[in-house]
Amino acid sequence: MVDVSLKRPTVRMARARALVSLGRAAFRALDVAANRKGDALAVARLAGIQAAKRTAEWIPLCHPLAFDSVAVTLTPRAASSTVVITSEVKGTGKTGYEMEALVAASAAALALYDMCKAADKGIEIRELALLEKTGGKSGRWCRGQAG
Repeated sequence: MVDVSLKRPTVRMARARALVSLGRAAFRALDVAANRKGDALAVARLAGIQAAKRTAEWIPLCHPLAFDSVAVTLTPRAASSTVVITSEVKGTGKTGYEMEALVAASAAALALYDMCKAADKGIEIRELALLEKTGGKSGRWCRGQAG
């Protein structure tokens, strides 16, 4: 692990995204009444939050970090039968929350797959990416901006 003992704590934030392409049948399974397993979106949201708290157990050299908040949002898009998952992790620490945000989005996507796979095994998880991070020595980074 990287030694962060001499770093100063700063307020930090990281946002990540994953896109889940469900197909029509699996997208219909997002409706609680149509899904035998229950509320797919709620389960996926909770899976993302829970996974963020256990990131250091998933990623071998990742520091176990406390954070102040984690939010996981799932936005269904009927026209494309997709769900956009966004995670945001905030806190004050000596190192960033990028991995926690990425793990949260990943776990939410995997849980959504599990909740809807009976309707369609062809579900795809795509475009997992860090969108933005703030804080620390390097300051703000935002996907799509130069620098």
